[in-house]
Amino acid sequence: MTERKFWLETMFEIIDPVLENLSQEKLKLKMPVAGEDERVKFSYLEAFGRTLSGIAPWLELNSKEVDLSPEEKKRLTKYTKLARKSIKNAVDPDSADYMVFADQIRQPLVDTAFLAQAVIRAPEELWQKLDSQTKTKLVEALKSSRQIKPYYCNWLLFSAMVEAALAFMGKDYDSVRIDYAIREHMGWYLGDGVYGDGPEFHFDYYNSFVIQPMMLDIIKVMKDKDPEIAEMEAEVLSRAQRYGEILEKMIAADGSYPPIGRSITYRFGVFQLLSQLSLNEKLPESLNPAQVRSALTAVIKKVMEADNVFDQNGWLNIGLYGNQPDLGEHYINTGSLYLASEVFLALGLAENSEFWSAPSEAWSAKKIWSGKNIAADHAL
Repeated sequence: MTERKFWLETMFEIIDPVLENLSQEKLKLKMPVAGEDERVKFSYLEAFGRTLSGIAPWLELNSKEVDLSPEEKKRLTKYTKLARKSIKNAVDPDSADYMVFADQIRQPLVDTAFLAQAVIRAPEELWQKLDSQTKTKLVEALKSSRQIKPYYCNWLLFSAMVEAALAFMGKDYDSVRIDYAIREHMGWYLGDGVYGDGPEFHFDYYNSFVIQPMMLDIIKVMKDKDPEIAEMEAEVLSRAQRYGEILEKMIAADGSYPPIGRSITYRFGVFQLLSQLSLNEKLPESLNPAQVRSALTAVIKKVMEADNVFDQNGWLNIGLYGNQPDLGEHYINTGSLYLASEVFLALGLAENSEFWSAPSEAWSAKKIWSGKNIAADHAL
């Protein structure tokens, strides 16, 4: 099995229950919700928004002239249709799976933003190909999240991502929410490729779960609309590349990585930024695409080798290496776990890209711990 096929098969195993059920208006009926009872009603949008955000670049291949195997092309056609049907059901008030986009509890803002990010990442498949009624209802859903006040931390980017999606859609958007979020994060930069999650440093993976991927995507959309944001692009990318180096060096020779900080049950979603830099073909010069592919493949294999990654019906269990419910914070539920899908962003690259076609290569830790002489790491 090729590494690409392994990634694809793993992705399908994770996302299939979400999209198959939601496309049939059966998600609320079928999806179990492990976690706090008061968060059950939000769990469905968590599962959907995060799933779609991670697979969107792969879905977008359906609108590009790329060579794919007949098998992958068939699956791509299937999943793009499931994704659009799922969006339709999620935003339709008459659907059994209509989702909560606004509430006194603030969680829906988070996953409305992940849904918005998915649209930005697959503009043809997840926006242009929607029917007009679904487009209208999706815009209404995004706008409804405005009533939620974000916490003063990475959450500012959730509001900004929603507005950036509305800007992309050609709808009225609030430029202040975007500008404020980006400027505050620029002010929270701590050095060496790391931003604070708010004014203070938190030793976790939120620079990759949310902060830097969303900054990159927001700037990509807004740079042609706001010259001041455009001026920040090079600096933000340089910092992201440095954090990408750090993430790559976190991957041990066996594919494991430090279980540091909160939300570790997002599993290999930890490496979203590294996969995104690969997708955008913006890896730092110190990292070859092949070594990043090999490293991420090792991570995926390590996580998936555990027993009880899924429950008996194929839904993710809370845990990092199998079923470890005590690793989940109070806000973690079944839906939250689908942020793991973000590791699959690089599947949006064609099969003949350097990332997928170059021979396998050892990553930094594997080189060092096998005695190979490599260049020293250095701060930005």
